[in-house]
Amino acid sequence: MKRGAPGRLLGSRARLRWIHLILGGALLMPYFLLTQVGVGMAAGGVNALNSFPLTLAAYAAALPLVAVTAVFGLVRPLSVAAVRAMCGVPGERLAEGPARSWAARGRTSAWWTLHLGVGAVISGMTLAVPPMAVLLITLPLVSGLREAELGLGWFTSEADPYVAPLIGIGLLGGLVLCAAGAGALLARMAPVLLGPTAADRLAAAEERAADLAVRNRLARELHDAVGHALSAVTLQAVAARRMLERDPEFVREALAAIEDTTRRTVGELDAVLGLLRDGDPARPDAAPAPTLGADLDGLLARTRAAGTTITAHQDPGPGGDWTGLPAIASREAYRIVQEGLSNALRHGAGPVDLRIRVRAGHESGHRELEITMTNAPAAPGEGQPRTTGGRGLTGSAERAALLGGSVEAGPYEDQWRLRAVLPLAGGDR
Repeated sequence: MKRGAPGRLLGSRARLRWIHLILGGALLMPYFLLTQVGVGMAAGGVNALNSFPLTLAAYAAALPLVAVTAVFGLVRPLSVAAVRAMCGVPGERLAEGPARSWAARGRTSAWWTLHLGVGAVISGMTLAVPPMAVLLITLPLVSGLREAELGLGWFTSEADPYVAPLIGIGLLGGLVLCAAGAGALLARMAPVLLGPTAADRLAAAEERAADLAVRNRLARELHDAVGHALSAVTLQAVAARRMLERDPEFVREALAAIEDTTRRTVGELDAVLGLLRDGDPARPDAAPAPTLGADLDGLLARTRAAGTTITAHQDPGPGGDWTGLPAIASREAYRIVQEGLSNALRHGAGPVDLRIRVRAGHESGHRELEITMTNAPAAPGEGQPRTTGGRGLTGSAERAALLGGSVEAGPYEDQWRLRAVLPLAGGDR
């Protein structure tokens, strides 16, 4: 909706911009008071405020000081906040945070100088013009004013006093026009001088990428932990129901596995939700992330309780166990095995063959952790159709890529095979 001239000159936005200018004038005062003392001393110890030329000299001398102080970090965030609130400039056209480069600091310095310099002029006019205008407007009504020593004695004829109100009204109109024009100028220049630089855009892109990486990591954790638990618990419950009358001991084992699975999953879910709430991955009450060394046997036992036969071949190399793996590799390997078993429960049929071994890399010569899992695909109509691009497999590939490894999943001869390779050199422990 377009606004008319009165709205553009005296509307709420124009008034806020006027206040913004007055704020700039107030911020210039410490600089001006300092420089007027210096100018007065240079002029022979006089009061610079008693001389209009010396006042202008003090004003001009204050502007370089303003420009120098604008290079400090807090100036741009404060300026951007004021422009957003008072000048009607969209936030996406302004930079976030302190100026990072000297080019950005130079632009911030130019803005600070423009705001305070123009604001001081408008502030002075706002203080001086309205009283003068009121005096001129009331001049015809108060005869004593025409003879008072106010510099208005030149309004002596009968016609002259009635010219004074027109001059007063003109002064008020000129003040409004100047304030509106100066406010529009600052609003136009704000995106130019306070807008994001290439470095700001790069920093914002990196921040968004980091935030997206965190979100993806949390999504993987939720999918792998909760998705596997639901698959396992469902199959365990189905197996228990089928064996309820024939094998009570199997039912007890299945129910114990369901209890253990849900308890562990609640702990993992609480840890992930803690990250979402607090952004703190090291809360003392958070459940530790499962690892290959500490939790693989429990994972296999809970999966077997669903009635799935798993043959596990483990070759951890020197040391004879998985505790020697780098911590991050052990965590990611556990999740990859967990996702593979979850896929086998949902989509496969028959026994699962799992092979985990540490080997020497074919190309790099460094140690690698190789995970291979195969099982037969389900008969048509008996399981959910398998794909190679589900969320779980995509998450496993992302986990491996973080370590410089890879994940492959797809048909292999008459089986379905998941194969992951994780480099172990340089991992943190």
